[in-house]
Parts: sequence; structure tokens; C-alpha cells
Amino acid sequence: MSTWLNGGVPPTQVAEWAGHSVDVLLRIYAKCIEGQYQAARRRIEDALDAS
Repeated sequence: MSTWLNGGVPPTQVAEWAGHSVDVLLRIYAKCIEGQYQAARRRIEDALDAS
């Protein structure tokens, strides 16, 4: 699941596939999510540019 999260699959989707709630998923796997800062910044900037 950490691979899915690090690959950019939304936590809501990973939680559904895993049969967990998002809360449980993030409590377990939050420490495994890494390297998404730049991708998140890019999505925010893209969203702001589109508005």
C-alpha cells in the first residue's frame, strides 16, 4: 500500500482497496509516504492557474 500511496494513488482509493478507513490507513502508512512535496505543489499551482 505504501507503493500505491507513493505512486500518487489518492488515500481514499487505497483505503477502499485495502478495506480500511482513510483514518486507519493514514495512521499506519503516513510515515511511509515520502517525496510527494513537489507533486503536491505542482497540483496546487496548476489548480490556481486554471481558476
